[in-house]
Amino acid sequence: MSKKIQAIRGMNDLLPDASPRWQYLEGRVRNLLARYGYSEIRMPIVEQTALFKRSIGEVTDIVEKEMYTFEDRNGDSLTLRPEGTAGCVRAAEEHGLLFNQQQRLWYQGPMFRHERPQKGRYRQFHQIGVETFGLNGPDIDAELILLSARLWRELGILDHLTLELNTLGSAAARAEYRQALTSYLEGFKAELDEDSQRRLSTNPLRILDSKDPRTREILQLAPSFDSYLDDESRQHFAGLCQYLDAAGVAYTLNPRLVRGLDYYGKTVFEWTTTALGSQGTVCAGGRYDGLVEQLGGKATPAVGFAMGVERLILLLETLNAFPAELAQQLDVYLAASGEGADAYALLLAERLRSEQPGLRILTHCGGGAFKQQIKRADKSGASLAVLLGEDEISRGVASVKYLREAHQQSEVAISDLAGFLAQHLRICKPAELS
Repeated sequence: MSKKIQAIRGMNDLLPDASPRWQYLEGRVRNLLARYGYSEIRMPIVEQTALFKRSIGEVTDIVEKEMYTFEDRNGDSLTLRPEGTAGCVRAAEEHGLLFNQQQRLWYQGPMFRHERPQKGRYRQFHQIGVETFGLNGPDIDAELILLSARLWRELGILDHLTLELNTLGSAAARAEYRQALTSYLEGFKAELDEDSQRRLSTNPLRILDSKDPRTREILQLAPSFDSYLDDESRQHFAGLCQYLDAAGVAYTLNPRLVRGLDYYGKTVFEWTTTALGSQGTVCAGGRYDGLVEQLGGKATPAVGFAMGVERLILLLETLNAFPAELAQQLDVYLAASGEGADAYALLLAERLRSEQPGLRILTHCGGGAFKQQIKRADKSGASLAVLLGEDEISRGVASVKYLREAHQQSEVAISDLAGFLAQHLRICKPAELS
């Protein structure tokens, strides 16, 4: 017997019983972004490797250790996208969407990083990203944060999330601070954790995000970035905080907050939770005003964020925040038995779908006794079973069996069936999700 082929480690199947939760979350996000005037963009999952090296930074963990990179048959180096911002910038610039224009864009889809798989962290994971271009002030930074806060509120999880804010200042300010931080940490190099020792000569700002207890202790007396912050970034950040204060959005200032991507400057933020253990960041973003120019375009202010779909699903499950009606995915199970009944049932189901487009009907296929079909109907989760036998068809009626309520089985004229089902399910079915 041939060995069974299984999914690649860290790349998971989404099974039918889980897909309604994904559809619910994606639908709520899509609806909210439309209400804010954002337009969807879709990019390929494979890009030239140079795109990510130039944008993310060659000395970042993502580029050095985590990207899925390969040569195609033409010898070109290609990479499965590890994040969405660089591809969005490439697409927008390539198609002339950026110069002297303002854009509010969003996208969703899989990303790929070769990490150690664990709960809430996978090698193929999904993100919903939101990117804005051509807007320079702190008001658009605030809008993105307000948009995300509204999403958490509408999902019923805002009270379980904390907004952390920081500013990384201008490129010149970061360079000056990087030198001061490196000089300080060189005196403790032997005491730093292995990752931080490596980052000391490549990307020292990432050491600020270290989880190692001794490294964090050393960082307590490290130079403060606030002493090196340029006036423009300071004013921008103050303006953002004023907007959030006026809107009543609570936040925590975190001077150690940095992002793992080199293109960030000025505003950075994260939404975190304590409900998921170590994988506590569910949404993060910030400003990347220099990225468009870095990738060959004209200088363009930009700010955005990305949310992890798997982590948000996990958080909603942990907090029992999914609506109960998601379990109800079917209204009617249409069962038939007897000569000609199967064909009659298929045509009747089509007519019902035409007369009541919102009706969710599963037609039994494959024959079998009514007893077995009713068992399948009950297992399907449908509210009603509609039964068609030779006798019912000859009399122009259908038997309706209530699967979730204590009502007697009844007969309904087939000519009245669409109206009966619509009336019954309007009363018994929960309101449609927005």
